[in-house]
Amino acid sequence: MQELSGSFHGRIISHFWYRCTLQFYGVLPIKPSVINHLSQNPVSDRKWAVLQIRHWLKFLVLPCIFVSLRAHAQIDPVKRELIQLGYNQPIEGHSPISAYAFYYYNQPSFLRTNVTLRLAVAPVYVDSELGFKHLLGTETDLGIGAAGGGFADSYSEIRRGKLFQEESFTGHGGNISASIYHLFNPEQKIPLNAILRGALAYATYQRDDRTAPGFVLPEDRPTFFVRTGFRWGGREPLMISDAALELSVWYEGQFRLNSGPYGFGGDRRVNPSSHLFWGRALFAYTLPELKHSFALSITAGTSVDADRFSAYRLGGTLPLSSEFSLMLPGYYYQEISASRFALINGSYSLPLDKAKRWSVTAVASSAAVDYLPGLSQPGNWNSGVGGGITYRSFSEAWQVFLGYSHGFNAIRTDGRGANSVGFLVQFDLGRAKGNFYDPGDKTGFSRGLDRMLSTFP
Repeated sequence: MQELSGSFHGRIISHFWYRCTLQFYGVLPIKPSVINHLSQNPVSDRKWAVLQIRHWLKFLVLPCIFVSLRAHAQIDPVKRELIQLGYNQPIEGHSPISAYAFYYYNQPSFLRTNVTLRLAVAPVYVDSELGFKHLLGTETDLGIGAAGGGFADSYSEIRRGKLFQEESFTGHGGNISASIYHLFNPEQKIPLNAILRGALAYATYQRDDRTAPGFVLPEDRPTFFVRTGFRWGGREPLMISDAALELSVWYEGQFRLNSGPYGFGGDRRVNPSSHLFWGRALFAYTLPELKHSFALSITAGTSVDADRFSAYRLGGTLPLSSEFSLMLPGYYYQEISASRFALINGSYSLPLDKAKRWSVTAVASSAAVDYLPGLSQPGNWNSGVGGGITYRSFSEAWQVFLGYSHGFNAIRTDGRGANSVGFLVQFDLGRAKGNFYDPGDKTGFSRGLDRMLSTFP
């Protein structure tokens, strides 16, 4: 697909292509007559409607796909009811849809005092787990999970900063899992947990409307996953964590049936097994009086026999896209595919007003990468910076972040360097039972918001 590089002349032509970009990603409706004019393959009204629905479903299902891949190191003891939204929009080029919009629910004492229900829900995908406290011992818990739905195993081919839609395809699937969580130090303030998880997944694949006719899809297949790890400390599943501390090491094995070649004449393959090893060190803290916040994390990983379905994928700024979000500001979401990597992320925030509702944040990231064979590009370093504005409501029931980022080494049609904008929103339904109104707000903004949102239960 042709990338927009700013080389089109004339305001009308530029506006036309801008609208086509929005229409392709489902932001604006595109008429069948326009598609038929631009393409040699006419599109009927019925097919146009199906394509629009599929684009929107892909947008809405992404969050639960990400959440389903998270491996929690313990059963969450805190009741949570959150709505999370996030979106990245590149300024140059075209990328896969980079967004999440999901409802997260965690309910301790569900039916019984030792049972916890966790749900992550999107329109066509659900991830769930029932956790049983102390079922296998005084400090050993059991979790039984199930997840499934549409678009969960879709794949987008990105090479040297370009999305190849003719080599991308849709995948649907689901899985069942069993997890054992063990706490080693119940008397300590900072917990040390171990996890052992096994999961059986099944994926089916189908062509997109732009997949090349000669591109052979991988076979539908079952996969058995094993993940184990140790985590000291941890981080809450929130958009912004005021305090966090973590040291963790992990292993994941993926064992597949129906492995083998696919693509153009078998130019790529699904490996029968892949093995991933990674670790993370993270520290975040907020000064109690000044409300200055800073965070620093280092994540590094290596692999054995990684392929396109198991490689580490870096890029984008969506913090809740997975438990180990490998963020690189200014890059497409999951633009970089790596067999080995080392990534450092840092951020600093400081308030802008006396009430400390508004704050400004600066972020920076840099990664050393060994690329997956077939997806390499010049240079092993990839770095990016960004910044934005955050607003927290008086009740802290909702938070909004608007940001901009620049990727120094991202490859685009006009050379190195790429830019993107985006937003993050968190709505805490548990806190929403209180007022949104800030008595110190003389603009009337929070009073109007309180009146509007209080109409919801």
